[in-house]
Amino acid sequence: MEKTIRTLSEFEAEAARFADLLVPATGGATLITLSGELGAGKTAFTKAVAKALGVGDVVNSPTFVLEKIYLLSGETPKFKRLVHIDAYRLEKGSDLTPLGFDELMQDTGNLILLEWPEKVAEALPTPSVSISIVVQSDGSRLISYA
Repeated sequence: MEKTIRTLSEFEAEAARFADLLVPATGGATLITLSGELGAGKTAFTKAVAKALGVGDVVNSPTFVLEKIYLLSGETPKFKRLVHIDAYRLEKGSDLTPLGFDELMQDTGNLILLEWPEKVAEALPTPSVSISIVVQSDGSRLISYA
């Protein structure tokens, strides 16, 4: 599915719609990968998903710390934790090991949003959803889900 997004409010609404439709994977964490050039909106999408899932903390890019984990709460949360990983500075899949990636992937309570999956592709299982965000010449974003 593809969707063209023209404004920030449309972008946030699309991420909230996506979060609402998420269903936890069986047998492990739910892995969502986000691809796109620098500035395409991967972190903005993650922020909007986090907000829709009730994260009250400030969500920003984990580029330098690589990983941030947010506890999810509420009456009936779908997930226990939102794990935000930015693989931009990683060189290979084994660089995920110090982050405890394998352990994170075993917990069905984890929703993992991973930016720059192409950097660590050899270490990734098949994601539940792969999202690509492409900036169009008019400044709009084309979001593709696979």
